Amino acid sequence: MTVFSAKEFDNHEDILFFHDEKSGLKAIIAVHDTTLGPALGGTRMWDYQNEEEAIADVLRLSRGMTYKSSLAGVNLGGGKSVIIGNARTDKTTELFEAFGRAVDQLGGTYIAAEDVGTTVPDLEIARRSTRHIAGISEGNSGDPSPATAWGVFHGLRAAVQFELNKTNLTGVKVAVQGLGNVGYGLCELLKDAGAELIVADPHEAAVDKAVRNLGATAVGVEAIYDQDADVFAPCALGAILNDDSIARLKVRVVAGSANNQLAEDRHAKMLMEKGILYAPDYAINAGGIIIISHEGPNFKRDKAMQQVAGIHDTCLSIFERAKRENVTTAEIADKIALERLENVRNEKARLALAS
Repeated sequence: MTVFSAKEFDNHEDILFFHDEKSGLKAIIAVHDTTLGPALGGTRMWDYQNEEEAIADVLRLSRGMTYKSSLAGVNLGGGKSVIIGNARTDKTTELFEAFGRAVDQLGGTYIAAEDVGTTVPDLEIARRSTRHIAGISEGNSGDPSPATAWGVFHGLRAAVQFELNKTNLTGVKVAVQGLGNVGYGLCELLKDAGAELIVADPHEAAVDKAVRNLGATAVGVEAIYDQDADVFAPCALGAILNDDSIARLKVRVVAGSANNQLAEDRHAKMLMEKGILYAPDYAINAGGIIIISHEGPNFKRDKAMQQVAGIHDTCLSIFERAKRENVTTAEIADKIALERLENVRNEKARLALAS
């Protein structure tokens, strides 16, 4: 097992391992950077093949949250947590109460929310043991999935506008990989906007629902990469844009909600060289963290969702700058995120010297 020498390690501030024998909890919490504020990030429950895989995932995801918050202009840092286990068979009340106690040990440095494999009710249980849970409370943002889908929808619109020169989605073919809360919500928005849907998911019930309710065309989980579509929307797990999958894509645009879509940084250039416009994942899927950043006694959903819709303009500016500088959209997104972080660090240092 490696941490500091792992290629995913990026000067993370904290990496904590938690085990509760009674409940069976095995969890890892990674805090990447708190320059902008407390680290916020979802809790992923996944049946990892080994601990090294879980460590790599939490390191990669927490770093992505730092960049996501910075690019979105919210005052939150980057963190993530993973629970090692099968989300369909291993969930118990005791496990999530124990997870809440683990989160509480960080004293607010890390704030947890829902993610792949966890739900708002799961986090409501964790909330019994800690107040450092977001995206669940009545009167606040609640489940962030609809906001994430709303942001991806607007980022996808920007990509279609930029690459296909279309101001609407009527007749645009979108191949959606993954029909979880965000993926299915995105499909509903796309359907209402006139898009044609091709869908794939390992869970047959989710596919049947999309076919029945949205008129989607179903394909196998591997066949989704081979579709003659305009847009590929990855909305499941990360690292799915790799040498093999990119070679198979026939689309003009990649725009979806999955985190860490690029298996390696070089795959952004591979997409660019193939003439495929890539909407950087942490730029387009920031809707959840944006709406959570509005939580508080004066929470106004309409105002928050209006900011989420601004992901359209954020993505458009990334595409335009990448074209001007003849570099990948991923490079530009990183540059913008790092510029804000550096400016905040410099201002903090200036204020510290002044005091």
